[in-house]
Amino acid sequence: MCFVLYVELWGHDHGPNFRPDMNGRTPDVVDEAFRQYAIHWGLPRVGRLFKESGAPLSLALNAQFPERKSEVWKELRASVPQAPIIAHGLNNSTDLLPLDKGPTAQRAYIRQTLDMIEKSTGQRPTGWSSPSVYPNAETFAATAAEGIRYSLDGMDSDVLSRLATRPNPLVLLPYPPQIVDMGQYLARNKEASELERLWIDYVRELTHEAAADPGREATVVAIGIHPFVVGTPAGAAAMRRVLQAIAMLTPVWVTDTESVMKASGQGR
Repeated sequence: MCFVLYVELWGHDHGPNFRPDMNGRTPDVVDEAFRQYAIHWGLPRVGRLFKESGAPLSLALNAQFPERKSEVWKELRASVPQAPIIAHGLNNSTDLLPLDKGPTAQRAYIRQTLDMIEKSTGQRPTGWSSPSVYPNAETFAATAAEGIRYSLDGMDSDVLSRLATRPNPLVLLPYPPQIVDMGQYLARNKEASELERLWIDYVRELTHEAAADPGREATVVAIGIHPFVVGTPAGAAAMRRVLQAIAMLTPVWVTDTESVMKASGQGR
């Protein structure tokens, strides 16, 4: 299993709303503070937590983030220098995939994303997660054509699957929507302590299934986490307890996305 931290750039007056009743105010002080706290305080806190816990982490990165939020990025990266980077588009609000312009435009967008991340981080990602969880059927072939080897856009499975794309197959790494923290937090009003139970129960049940049928295909899950939820002091406390509990479960391998690819024989 992998934890994927989403490192996103929203832009002023864009992004999730903590208080929908205040949306539309000028200025919208509360919702903007919610977003800025997540970036400037939440991301570094999550990085420190994973460093202290010695737990692997993967980073889904908006390409514009390292330059626009350079100090935050430097602090986060210093905490988790080995975390693989998953390309997550240009930003998460105003520069999404050009889904209405065809596969050629999508390829150009993906290439621009990879070029920008490589320039600012020195690492060219081989993983992809569409910004704002908004791909279409053409996105899979477009990402593979630009050198992407695995995608988190596959959200309906417990096991790895492969699409027969060119020049190489595209591996879909399971990223179930029902355990992503943001959807549970904003849409279903779940607090981090409730997500703690959800994540532990989810993984524990997978271990029971594996023990009952050792010959079955290995299950894989990537859990998306966001600084809006696990980047608060209370959220970090819940995340710490999750890492401690999962570390006690067998047979569970807490790792990162690149290590999953290598173990499955799909790495570089």
